[in-house]
Amino acid sequence: MPCQSCGGETVAVPVPAELREQLPGGAPAVAVCRACLAMEPSADAPDGVPDLAALDDAVPSDPEAALPLVLLVGLLDSLALHRTEITALLERVERAGTDPLLAVDRLADSYGDDAHVDLAARRRQLEQLL
Repeated sequence: MPCQSCGGETVAVPVPAELREQLPGGAPAVAVCRACLAMEPSADAPDGVPDLAALDDAVPSDPEAALPLVLLVGLLDSLALHRTEITALLERVERAGTDPLLAVDRLADSYGDDAHVDLAARRRQLEQLL
């Protein structure tokens, strides 16, 4: 399924029940764009979590940190609308042993203008949330 934001290739990611409450609509899966990191809900959940570190070196190899980080980045298009969910995902990434602000910084460096949002600007706003 191509990305609705940029037309890039997406990767299907299942969302465990405990993380669905952090997503609008509570979809069982999301499609994450490899080119811009935009996220779209999906009804088709794959059997297993793909290696999300393949998106970028900034994404941890541990799925316990990688999945909430990818969901967090996908929600950054609207901090005001998703503030509660973003805050919960930030805390979850930290509990899994990854610095979410550093990861967003590194993603901003890697994706630059290709990202679906200005990740550098959102990173500064995330810091204020914490």
